[in-house]
Amino acid sequence: MTDIGGISSNQLRLFIEKVERLEEEKSELMESLREVFSEAKSVGFDVKIMKQIIKLRKMKREDLAEQEELLDLYKAALGMIPSFNSEDENAA
Repeated sequence: MTDIGGISSNQLRLFIEKVERLEEEKSELMESLREVFSEAKSVGFDVKIMKQIIKLRKMKREDLAEQEELLDLYKAALGMIPSFNSEDENAA
């Protein structure tokens, strides 16, 4: 083992080689993902929506519920969906 300036050159080389292998695997995985999305698109699925679904599935149930409630609240405040108060007014 050669030490240069207090650094183990062998240990450093092993780390660098490991990172390089992982980068190569990452590149291969990204290509596989692109192929899957391309295949899904070719049979009519919307890739953007699929990616949103994947993101939502990763979320904790509580966080997802909170996000959906806030989204509905904001949409109602902007008039994008009927507000809760409008429903009450229509019933009266």
